[in-house]
Amino acid sequence: MTRDTEGFAQHISQQFNDELESLRTRLLEMGGLVEKQVHDALTALIEADGELAEKVRENDKATNAMERQIDEECMRILARRQPAASDLRLVVNISKIIVDLERIGDEASKIARRALQLIEEGQAPRGYVECRHIGYHVHKMVQQSLDSFARYDSQQALEVAREDKVVDREYKTAMREMVTYMMEDPRSISRVLNILWILRSLERVGDHARNVAEHVIHMVEGTNVRHIGLTRMAEEVEKSGRPK
Repeated sequence: MTRDTEGFAQHISQQFNDELESLRTRLLEMGGLVEKQVHDALTALIEADGELAEKVRENDKATNAMERQIDEECMRILARRQPAASDLRLVVNISKIIVDLERIGDEASKIARRALQLIEEGQAPRGYVECRHIGYHVHKMVQQSLDSFARYDSQQALEVAREDKVVDREYKTAMREMVTYMMEDPRSISRVLNILWILRSLERVGDHARNVAEHVIHMVEGTNVRHIGLTRMAEEVEKSGRPK
């Protein structure tokens, strides 16, 4: 379901409207930076671009600072405005989403660090196709989770959760292939281990994107869908006309 943002942010106090809109805008700005970090980390890996990898690691500091600033603003609004109903869900879920965004930035930084190690040691003999493929999926998940927040679209958020299942399957397959390759060629172990850690970071990016999507569903639908499985989550999203 897609909801009009006006349903969340029209109050007698124009200042309160402005505060909520500022929160939304700053979250999306942070999301844009994190999304770029994931993209740039993958590009640095595939193209062996050490300068870009260093830039990703440096940008992680900006992500951390944004997370702290937005969290502080959430706490101020909760203390001063004491929001209720949908406004409360908006502020609380923003405070949760920024944690997952910060952790996505951390994983991008880890990928960049491993990319630098591979540049120093020499490229791994296997794994780049798998990293590119899974990386495409998780980057798309990050984009879509942020778009679902911007549009208050719980249906799109549900699609992100579904995509996470696909990523998990592909991750397990790639890990098995990499372990088999290391057993066949022990000389490659050091470099392929870096690929394994990169694949792990990509899988974690997908997990955090799913978390963002679940927070969006809670924000829009008023139902906590974490840890209930895709089937029940879909049932909650498909419900309509439920009082909020």
